[in-house]
Amino acid sequence: MLKIEALPAFTDNYIWMLQDSERRRCAAVDPGDAAPVQAWLDSHPDWRLTDILVTHHHPDHVGGVQQLKAKHGARVYGPAAENIPARDDALSDGQRIRVLDHELAVIEVPGHTLGHIAYFHDDAQTPWLLSGDTLFAAGCGRLFEGTATQMFASLQRLAALPTQTQVYCTHEYTLSNLRFAKAVEPDNQEIAERLEQVTRLREAKRITLPSDLRTEQATNPFLRSAEPTVVAAASRRVGHPLDTPETVFAALRSWKDSF
Repeated sequence: MLKIEALPAFTDNYIWMLQDSERRRCAAVDPGDAAPVQAWLDSHPDWRLTDILVTHHHPDHVGGVQQLKAKHGARVYGPAAENIPARDDALSDGQRIRVLDHELAVIEVPGHTLGHIAYFHDDAQTPWLLSGDTLFAAGCGRLFEGTATQMFASLQRLAALPTQTQVYCTHEYTLSNLRFAKAVEPDNQEIAERLEQVTRLREAKRITLPSDLRTEQATNPFLRSAEPTVVAAASRRVGHPLDTPETVFAALRSWKDSF
């Protein structure tokens, strides 16, 4: 079983390090900055960086790729539909790759960017998902390139994964996302309890990730756009009834953008 460790980068990014301790091999996920990865490798001199996984093309996710590949010879995986620096394997929906002796399924999740992908490992006991900037803890990514319809469909695909799936997203946005979730559903007790817990974690400067899909389905408004309380809140926000989960989602995303 792999260990997955967060390396903080920039203001609120996480670079996930997948670690095979038996073979002393590791993989970096979305290394927007080479420095944290190199610092980790310098402190683990008997380890080798063999792979780099990229979810999308934004600079805070690819900025360190070329430097790390040049130094360590790591194999770079990334979405076929985007311009990923130093990419070796261009990935499309449904492909499967093997990284650190673990099989990962590629899921295309357009919305944040048009070519965004996620990586899913279907473990019987503890499946896990590298969701990039698509599904966040209690939130979802902004629509920089795709449409609300695309993002809604992408999130529905991820929400259909096993409920015990561990969600490794790439930003520490949980607290602000939960404040929005509470504004949408002020009477949702699970949101209130999660907000208290996350507030304590952040006051202690501790990470709030990973999440899991069961928690997201109970507290993430962007996965709850068919729930009557969420429909009512979004409808009040726009001033008229919304009759589909897709339109509710679009209203929520617009609301969150100015929250």
